[in-house]
Amino acid sequence: MFDMAGMMGKVKELQSKMEEAQSKLGDITAEGESGAGMVKVTVNGKKELQSVVIEPELINKDEIEILQDLIVAAANKALENVEVKSKAELQNATSGMMPNIPGMDLGSMFNK
Repeated sequence: MFDMAGMMGKVKELQSKMEEAQSKLGDITAEGESGAGMVKVTVNGKKELQSVVIEPELINKDEIEILQDLIVAAANKALENVEVKSKAELQNATSGMMPNIPGMDLGSMFNK
C-alpha cells in the first residue's frame, strides 16, 4: 500500500537537502575569460558577478566598445561554467532521493 507518512518524510528530507545545496551555491565559483585571457570575470553559483579583471593594456578610450564586448563575452562564459558546476552540486546533494527523470531540471527550483 501507499505510505503517505513515509512519502512526506522523504519530501521533507529532500527539501532540507535542497535548501542546504542552495545555500552552498554561493560558495561555488566559475571564471570566464575572453580576449585571450585579457578580460576575466568570476561569478558564483547564485549567478552573481563577483569580480572583473581587465589587463591594463586593454584600457583605451578609443576602443571602449571592444572592451565592453569582451566583458560581456567573459561574463557569459563564466555563467555557462557556473551552471555546470551548480547542476553537479544539486545532483550530488539529491542523489538517491529522487529518480533521474529526463527533462526534469532541479536547477530551476533554485532560481529566485
